[in-house]
Amino acid sequence: MTVLDSLFTFTVAATLLTLTPGLDTALILRTAAAEGGKKAFQAVLGIDTGCLIWGAMVAFGLGALIAISELAFNILKWCGVLYLCWLGIQMIWRPNSDLGGENSSSAKISNWFIKGMLGNVLNPKVGVFYVSFLPQFIPQGYSPIIWTFGLVAIHVMLGTLWSLILIYATRPLSHILRRGNVIKWMNRATGGLFLFFAFNLALSRR
Repeated sequence: MTVLDSLFTFTVAATLLTLTPGLDTALILRTAAAEGGKKAFQAVLGIDTGCLIWGAMVAFGLGALIAISELAFNILKWCGVLYLCWLGIQMIWRPNSDLGGENSSSAKISNWFIKGMLGNVLNPKVGVFYVSFLPQFIPQGYSPIIWTFGLVAIHVMLGTLWSLILIYATRPLSHILRRGNVIKWMNRATGGLFLFFAFNLALSRR
């Protein structure tokens, strides 16, 4: 496989992966609709950072440990499950609470950045996916470390572009989506999705 073939094939595959709805999509849409584009973009940056952290771990071999070690996988998996359950229950139990909106204190400015980052970092399936997926697109004779970071950067760029589209798509309806009852419903619905993703993660295996 040539360099151009690798880049093209990976870009197509990563685009399809990015467009598949999941936890990141739910987090971005909820935050954009309820709290605005600025907070949603913080979540996007957090998600991107989580991908880059996994990219670094895969590039330097730590991701392989998650892929081959049942204990390491399970420890990270259950940390992710507990985190998603905590986040989901919080949004269902306190749907009207300020989860990082305009009136948050300065200490909570990066609230959604942290949530976006942890959502990826605590999901071992991301690491296993990178370990099994990225090497297929590294041309023979090239540096695995450099190419791993390059491919992850492409994935992050595609994810950012798609996230910006989602954020701007909520703008025309922002005056409706930010009403108290609507925010309450969205928080509970998103919390339910988080619990669903936590359940799926709990059932996952390497």
